[in-house]
Amino acid sequence: QVQLEESGGGLVQAGGSLTLSCAASGRTSSLYTMAWFRQVPGKERELVAAFTWSGETYFADSVKDRFTISSDNAKNTVYLQMRSLELEDTAVYYCAAERLSIRNVIRVLRAWTLFRSWGQGTQVTVSS
Repeated sequence: QVQLEESGGGLVQAGGSLTLSCAASGRTSSLYTMAWFRQVPGKERELVAAFTWSGETYFADSVKDRFTISSDNAKNTVYLQMRSLELEDTAVYYCAAERLSIRNVIRVLRAWTLFRSWGQGTQVTVSS
């Protein structure tokens, strides 16, 4: 499995920006899809964005025009750049990795059930 370590969460005012990092180690592979999920209390984890090392990306409609993904392949690190943050973006954000195609991730309603490797989560709080 892959070990994942997230960083970069925090408190930000609405309209501001944050960048989350996810560093992968262990049995990484170009066949893995990396994904960002978020979760608020009482709700299931929501797929926010997905990325493959070949450069494919996916973004949920709620973040499509505000979030971007980049990577540093030498460091096996994926970054989620979040801008124009809204109160509704407040959540714990999780990085995940699994050996499957991005197509198979986004076609599943409860995509979080497909992933076995998870980071510890990082809190993002957007204030008014």
